[in-house]
Order: sequence, then structure tokens, then C-alpha cells
Amino acid sequence: MAQIAVLERKCAACGQCVLCCPFGAIELKAGKPELNAACRVCGVCVKACPRGAILRLETRVDSVDKALWNGILVFAEVSGGRLHPVGLELIGKARELAKEVGFQVNAVLVGSDVGLFAEELRHYGVHTVYSYDDAALSFFRADAFAACAADAIRMLKPSVVLVGATSLGRSLAPRLATRFHTGLTADCTRLELRPNTDLVQIRPAFGGNIMAQIVTANTRPQFATVRYKVMDAPVRQAEPEGELIRRRTPREVFASPVTHVRTVPVPAGKTISDAEILVVGGRGLQKEADLALVRELATLLGGDWAVTRPLVEKGWALNSRQIGLSGRTVRPKLILTCGVSGAIQFASCMNASEHINRAKRRVHDVLGNARVDH
Repeated sequence: MAQIAVLERKCAACGQCVLCCPFGAIELKAGKPELNAACRVCGVCVKACPRGAILRLETRVDSVDKALWNGILVFAEVSGGRLHPVGLELIGKARELAKEVGFQVNAVLVGSDVGLFAEELRHYGVHTVYSYDDAALSFFRADAFAACAADAIRMLKPSVVLVGATSLGRSLAPRLATRFHTGLTADCTRLELRPNTDLVQIRPAFGGNIMAQIVTANTRPQFATVRYKVMDAPVRQAEPEGELIRRRTPREVFASPVTHVRTVPVPAGKTISDAEILVVGGRGLQKEADLALVRELATLLGGDWAVTRPLVEKGWALNSRQIGLSGRTVRPKLILTCGVSGAIQFASCMNASEHINRAKRRVHDVLGNARVDH
């Protein structure tokens, strides 16, 4: 793990490091440069110091006092004017994990006009919802959102921080892990919490050929991102519980060099992750015309269709239709596979489906029966 160190005996307090730091992470206090939490260990100050008083060090971290880090913090994402369902799924899993060691589950919400969403979170069994509500947070900026989340983490000192593996979450989580000089496991499919509060983060590795169990044993907090549709969301309670606290927006948000030019909305539409019935075509399909039969069968069943990676590589379908580690995770009530081998890269992203059926007959025959029944 890398960190920046200042040799006071060589430092002349010239302020060159303060001027060159692109993150505003160095301040002169009592004539001595001090680094704050905004440091990214980029090394610009090391090159800029004319006296060689700043060094980049690779250090081995000693074990932290785990008793000082308690609770689970869930980053609840608001995107497209709605509360992303993955945040509720993470709250459900966090509550399950928290029972094992007596932790509290808190949530942090960042954005503009998010009061209604913060109130909604209180119906899902969190202890406290911390809200950063400011017009300056009306659009996603990684540095601004990270400043807010980091402020909550420094205040709460949670043992575990869970973030959805969305486009926003995949940008935010690594920045937070870097700020706190700790580990991050991405795209987890299972989470377990040991009695000593170590989080066992389970995810496919080596192209999906093994399921790796990763533990951040020496540092805190423990960061993990989890895909949508992997965990179970808790049942919404009729009466709200817990407390809602609105936090002051950190000053780093207003110092962000990122500006908003314009917003181009993406047309709303359902994805295969939302489907309750899925018909999937795989490598076993002999020709592209067979995929048309898969689509027709999905229509007759009132569902949607998807593919595995080989068909995307052939150009038969877009990546948005792919189930797998490099595609999407799905959890329908019924999934019917046609010509799918069941490789772990695919299986790990659909094995939570309620009913899984593999077509043992030709697609033509299955489709023929569906037409008759229809």
C-alpha cells in the first residue's frame, strides 16, 4: 500500500507542493505541509518538490483495532429520478449480516431533492439514513459524491461499506477505497460475515473458473460492490423506523473542477434483468434463424429473450441481451435455456432464478407446442 511522506528536515515550506497538487490535498499548517483525506497518492508532489522532501512510500499496514469499526453502511443510489433497487437489496443483505455480530445498518444518500427517497429508506429497517441533499449534487460527479460518502464513513467508522455494482457505484467505490487505503472486491455474488467482523467477499475469478473468497483482514472499512438482482430486498414495512439526519455538504463538493454542461437523457426501458420469464439462446444454436425461434417462444410465453456470450461475439445480439459476468445478472421466476452449456460465467449470473429449465428437445418442437398451447 502506497502513501506520501514528508521529510521535515528537508522541507523549506516553499509551498510548491500545495500549488501543484491537483486535488487540493496538501495544506501548509504552522509552516509545514500536511496531507488530508483528498490525497490520491498520485505522486505529482514528489516530482514537484525542489528539495526532495516528499517521498512516495510502499508500506505494510499493521492490523487495525477492529473494535473501533462497527456497523454496516449501505450507499443507496438515486438515478434517473428513482431509488435504484440494488440499494434495497444491499440493505436486505446488510441486515442479514448484521444479525451475526450485532451491528447496526445505516444508509447514506447523496443527491439533490432526495428527501422523499430518504424517507422511503426508513421503511426498510435501517437504523439511520444520512442524507446529503444539495443542488450542487444534482448530477453525478465522482469527486463530489466521494467527498460526501467519505464524510459519512469518517463519522460512522463502519466495518463494512456496500455499494451497488452500477455505473455510478463502479466509479465511486474505488475512489473511496483509495481514500481510506483499504481493499475493495468488485461484483460479489455472495457475502458472509465472520465472528471477528471480517467480511468474506465471494465472487467468480479466473474467468469464472473458480469462486474466490476474499478477506480484507488488516484494514477497515471493507468495501464491496454487488450486482443488481443478486441479493433479496427486504419487505417494505408499513411504518417508518430509524432516524433521518441531513448532513452538511462537504466543502470539497463546491471546490470540484468538474462542471455540468448538459444532460442527455437515456430513453427509459426495461432490461432483461427486469424480466420474470426469460428464454435464453446459447452456443448450441446452429444458425441465426434459430435465435428468431427463441425470440418467438419468449413472446408466446409473455417474457423476454437473452443470449450467452458466444452469440454476442457472433454479432447475433447486443451485449445488453447477454447473461454472464461480462453481461447482466438476472433473477426471473422462470428461465428456459436452449443450447446453453451452463458454464460458470453464465450460471453464476442466473442461478438464483426461481425455476430453471433446460430444453431437451429441438427449439422447433418446443415452439410448436407453445403455439398449440397459445
